[in-house]
Amino acid sequence: MNRKWLCAVLGGVLGLGVHSASAQEPPPGPPPGPEFAGPGGPIGPRMEILGFGEMHPGKVVTGAPYSATAVTETKQTLADGNVIDRKNNSTIYRDSQGRTRRETTLTGVGPLAASGQPRTMIMIHDPVAGTGYVLHAEAKTAEQLPTHRRAANRAGNLQGKFEARIQQEIANGTLKKEDLGTQTINGISAQGTRYTHVIPAGEIGNANAINVVNEQWYSPELQIIVKTTRTDPRSGTVTYTLTNIQRTEPAASLFTVPSDYSVKQSNVRRGMRGPGAGGPPPAPGEAPPADQ
Repeated sequence: MNRKWLCAVLGGVLGLGVHSASAQEPPPGPPPGPEFAGPGGPIGPRMEILGFGEMHPGKVVTGAPYSATAVTETKQTLADGNVIDRKNNSTIYRDSQGRTRRETTLTGVGPLAASGQPRTMIMIHDPVAGTGYVLHAEAKTAEQLPTHRRAANRAGNLQGKFEARIQQEIANGTLKKEDLGTQTINGISAQGTRYTHVIPAGEIGNANAINVVNEQWYSPELQIIVKTTRTDPRSGTVTYTLTNIQRTEPAASLFTVPSDYSVKQSNVRRGMRGPGAGGPPPAPGEAPPADQ
């Protein structure tokens, strides 16, 4: 995991959030199931590793401030019995205006494993100002993330596609959805849902069906996921848990760029290419196309 890839992920998520906020769309309900934006989908696993499991495009929540520690643990048992166990922690803040700040410390991944040095990425999403930043404390710089005029529509379209695909897979029997009721998790009342995605025998060369199970616990009051557990026999178990949840208003200074930081425009590919974004990124040295 290098810095460019990390910034691309952050930029893509924040870019969608910023423009959805500017469109003043109401916050959506519980996020889609595990094969999409959740911990089992194309975005999910990377976001879980980064500690951003509660983030969803277009979701701006006002009047419900909190701070918490997010712990993401990935466990994988290899064929020879060897075990890989990784943990990453994030500190998360959200104020009454819907501004968010996430401080994520990454260790033991990619070049970080070789250096032995953790890297902390600080991410600010400010829907009030309609912008976002990635802060680099060691260099005292802030990257202002690029934005798209059409990002709000993309977020809405993506949400609709997620929901339609879920219903289609439930109908054809490859996705099962179960209501787990209500449970109090770390002091927060949450509604549980279990998604079981079935990969039929032979679909990917598998002799038998493979079940990928994702359980998620969603707080309607805070409109965040407080816990997810994703189990995939191909890759192991990923658990994301919010702990230390405080309901007080965070300091306003957490959501602004420090005065001694220099601000520059991010060089991340505009609107990071992902589901629904369309088109490949430009080749090295190629200028990105103008906003559509």
